[in-house]
Amino acid sequence: MTTAPSAMGPIQTAIYGRLTGDAPLMDLITGVYDYVSEDAEYAYVVIGEAIETPDNRHGGFGRQTVVTLHVWTQHRGHSKGLAIARRVTELLDHQPLTIEDQEHVVTRFEFSQTLTDPEPPGDIRHVVLRYRVVTEQH
Repeated sequence: MTTAPSAMGPIQTAIYGRLTGDAPLMDLITGVYDYVSEDAEYAYVVIGEAIETPDNRHGGFGRQTVVTLHVWTQHRGHSKGLAIARRVTELLDHQPLTIEDQEHVVTRFEFSQTLTDPEPPGDIRHVVLRYRVVTEQH
C-alpha cells in the first residue's frame, strides 16, 4: 500500500462546495474565497490556513487536517460575523463531507475567536474558526 495523498486540496474543495451551496449562508455574505481581491465587498468567508498530520491505522492511511476559516465583516460590533460563523459551523460541525479520494470520518469544530481590526475606521471585524477534518484513504 502506498502512502495516502494529501487531503488538504480535496478538503478545501469540499468545504467550498458546502459553503457556497448553502443559500442561507450566501444570503449573509458576498462570497467564499481562497484569495480575496482588494475590491471584494464585505461580508465574506476565507478558507485559510491548513495543517495536515498523519492519522494512520493498522493496514491503512489517514489524515487529520485542521482548517482555519476567516469571517470578515465591516460592521460596528461582532453580531453579523457571529451570525455568519454560526451558520458555517452548522454546515460543517459533525456533518458529512464528500471529499475526493478520501473517506470522510468526521469534521469537528475546535474554536472560534472574535477580533477587531484596530486601523481606522475601526469597523472591520474578524471571526476566526477552526475545524478538524479526519479522513481515511479509500
